[in-house]
Amino acid sequence: MERHVLSALVRNHPGVLSRVAGLFSRRGYNIESLTVGETDNPEISRMTIAVRGDDAVLEQIQKQLEKLYEVLAVRLFEPGSAVCHELALIKVTASEKEREDVIRLASVFRASVVDISADSLVVEAIGDSSLIDSLVALLKPHGIRELARTGVSALERGPVALPLILSLI
Repeated sequence: MERHVLSALVRNHPGVLSRVAGLFSRRGYNIESLTVGETDNPEISRMTIAVRGDDAVLEQIQKQLEKLYEVLAVRLFEPGSAVCHELALIKVTASEKEREDVIRLASVFRASVVDISADSLVVEAIGDSSLIDSLVALLKPHGIRELARTGVSALERGPVALPLILSLI
């Protein structure tokens, strides 16, 4: 099943994340990644949710989200219609001898080394999920000590935007 990304504008109230996550779990849908953050309006947050499912599942998810009082708008992104990026911090075992290889590999992926210690370094990578997956796969032989990924954040390309509906708040 293909991975899909959708965004929802929600009221920035306590418990909203729990209600959205509960909606998914009650219906047996798995959330692959979920990012939430305040928009330029502190009363509204944007949730970006990555899920796997067919068209019927996606339609059902969208309809169920739209029924929640706290959800102001929902948009399912068509493949290629949005900029979808995530951030990964990858702590890699690297002796002084191996550092050069890890740094060179990071630069190929336009990633940055953000911390160096005696026996490890931390690589910061930003990009689409497949880029992050590829970098992680190539760093594994060096020894990944820790990995933290943010999940997908997405904005639709071009002038289209989810409406910030202030009159609903």
